[in-house]
Amino acid sequence: MAVGCDVPLVIRGRVIDTPTAAFGGRGDGMVFHACDVAEHLDELALSAPSAMADLYTLSFDDILDFLHRLGERLQLADNAYLQEAFRVSCLTSGLSESILRHHYKEIPFYFHRDVVAGMAEGLVGIDFLEGWVERPSGSPGVSVAVRAFGARCVHVIAGNVPAIGVMTIVRNAFTRSDAIIKSPSNDPLTALAVARTMIDMAPDHPLTRHLSVAYWKGGDDRVESYLYDPMRIEKLVAWGGLASIRHINRYLQPGIDLITLDPKHSATIIGREAFADEATLAAVAVRLAVDIGMMNQEACMNARVVYVESGTDAAGLARINRLGEMTYRALRALPEHVSTPHKRFHPELRDELDALQFVEDEYRLIGGGDDGGAIIVSQHDMPVDFSAMLACRVGNLVPLDNAEQAVRCVNAYTQTIGIWPDTLKRKLRNALAWQGTQRLVSLGGTYVLGSPATPQDGIEPVRRMCKWIVDETGEALDKISGLPSVEAVARG
Repeated sequence: MAVGCDVPLVIRGRVIDTPTAAFGGRGDGMVFHACDVAEHLDELALSAPSAMADLYTLSFDDILDFLHRLGERLQLADNAYLQEAFRVSCLTSGLSESILRHHYKEIPFYFHRDVVAGMAEGLVGIDFLEGWVERPSGSPGVSVAVRAFGARCVHVIAGNVPAIGVMTIVRNAFTRSDAIIKSPSNDPLTALAVARTMIDMAPDHPLTRHLSVAYWKGGDDRVESYLYDPMRIEKLVAWGGLASIRHINRYLQPGIDLITLDPKHSATIIGREAFADEATLAAVAVRLAVDIGMMNQEACMNARVVYVESGTDAAGLARINRLGEMTYRALRALPEHVSTPHKRFHPELRDELDALQFVEDEYRLIGGGDDGGAIIVSQHDMPVDFSAMLACRVGNLVPLDNAEQAVRCVNAYTQTIGIWPDTLKRKLRNALAWQGTQRLVSLGGTYVLGSPATPQDGIEPVRRMCKWIVDETGEALDKISGLPSVEAVARG
């Protein structure tokens, strides 16, 4: 039997709750009904950028106060909109209920005054958001001032974790931008829940009036050919894979800045120091299990292929196989708010795991008999040929004679690399950066060390969400020789 829900449309402080179209969600038998966005395009788009002036009647303290009060209303136990979003996400998300509950309970954290201020300072600079900042001009007699202004943005967000929609709303607020958020089918209600709470709290507040949340099926030309126009937006922030970004590129033209946050794969490098003794190896195994298993390996930052400086001779293989066994035990013992057996184990991946029984001399499979995950230990220095498919708490340990060999396996699609020990991280970080990786963390810290105030995917997306305006002052004509004199021009 199909399970359904209604997905309203929020436009600038107003809720339109007249769903007319049915869409399939990501979960089995999930159907939701949403408004036809094409019928509301004139209201959805902010055609006059001067209409953003009301955002500049707010001080930064006003924005912090508003967001802090909003966060106090976003307690899962008390907020009916979040409760509905949580219920639906339990059906559509790849995350288990216990993990989702933990993440929904964390939502108020992102709205705390100190957290928002830290994000604004680290990602943009509060002085630039609040006024004109004098900068060195590099030219005698010329003064320069720079300010970061908000922009009209469409955000095509991902739904693998609830925090993405939440963070988008916070970033939109402190940059004083105007956002149209396209909700994803695997999380159609979380951003809406925050927007509806804003409306209940302060429907006429400028931050509420510059937020819209809608669902339309990706590729709907009626909607996208209208919205993706430089007369209506300046920035398009897209979380998506190759097919969706190629589709969006059809609409790009001068005047629209496309900011892409595309899917990534992450990896791990473990140095020979891990094998100093059994206690050290066990500690490394627990850290590795967290990086593989947290959020059920649904995030780009999860470890998948693990390069281990164990050696590739018989003794080295014995060492890495021992690490594989310990990691699997630790993976199965992770607390349920961090990781659980996957509720929808990928059938193609299951087939690949089953096939490993025929190549036991090349790969050792630990686990894999149920949905609890598995550790594949390569018996040579290469990953499995289906490494791009690794998910559902399945990691692949690869033995190396030298940890520096792992650098060659990094490319522009590598987001996070967890490294142990930290001395190895400092040794390899420049080479890894040159090769393409975008984030280095201590092993076990892939998730818990994540900061909302740092660059993402090798770029600074929040700075790019802003319009950076320059004011230059000086006697410009003094720099051009041969101009007619003022007296000659006056005489005619």
